[in-house]
Amino acid sequence: MSDDPLPPSSPTPAPGRPAVRTAAVIPAAGRGVRLGPGAPKALRALGGTPMLVHAVRAMADSRAVSLVVVVAPPDGAGEVKSLLDANAVPERTDVLVVPGGETRQESVKLGLDALPPGYDIVLVHDAARPLVPVDTVDAVVEAVRDGAPAVVPALPLADTVKQVEPAAAPGAPEPVVATPDRSLLRAVQTPQGFDRATLVRVHETVTDDVTDDASMVEQLGLTVVTVPGHEEAFKVTRPLDLVLAEAVLARRRLNDGF
Repeated sequence: MSDDPLPPSSPTPAPGRPAVRTAAVIPAAGRGVRLGPGAPKALRALGGTPMLVHAVRAMADSRAVSLVVVVAPPDGAGEVKSLLDANAVPERTDVLVVPGGETRQESVKLGLDALPPGYDIVLVHDAARPLVPVDTVDAVVEAVRDGAPAVVPALPLADTVKQVEPAAAPGAPEPVVATPDRSLLRAVQTPQGFDRATLVRVHETVTDDVTDDASMVEQLGLTVVTVPGHEEAFKVTRPLDLVLAEAVLARRRLNDGF
């Protein structure tokens, strides 16, 4: 693992397409309280390996990604670096660990600030989505290469969605005020992909607290496009999600013969 990576060569571009390099930023500084007490969510074991390692490998599995920046808890960068040093990542991919901030938004910006020159596309990926398939990663990168300033993988909603008024007291009934047309709604996943200059600009401009980076791009009036997401790219936030992730990983290992 390199502490100061130089941009390695990217895969050979298609004829007529300029070479671009892609880096991924993984904010992993959160504590993950919904999974209960214990280690930070990103360090919880999945199939005997920390979720963060699975997430890093998911990015590194894409031949387009040549650098992964992991944004660790402010007081845990050394522990995370040791963890990643002890687990194999494809040699073509450099991994850099930097300390994060108090919020996800701050951590992503610190990861961006750590990127060396020479990377044109930046992916931002949740450490709690450890099983995103490489085809999804590649689809996001390809859409940015094709000129989109911001790209998100997304899935149609299976459930009917209700808009409600906030409850008058915790646990009280919530009045329904509308039923949005779910055919126009999508559940958004990661990695989200960005033209680097666009992502840097929005992190220097937007100060509102947001839940994802694409919404920051929207606030500047820029276009965000979707590509098909994948059902295995779900976010592990609750104990039940961890059970499902273990089942997916077990099936993959059975199919892959290891």
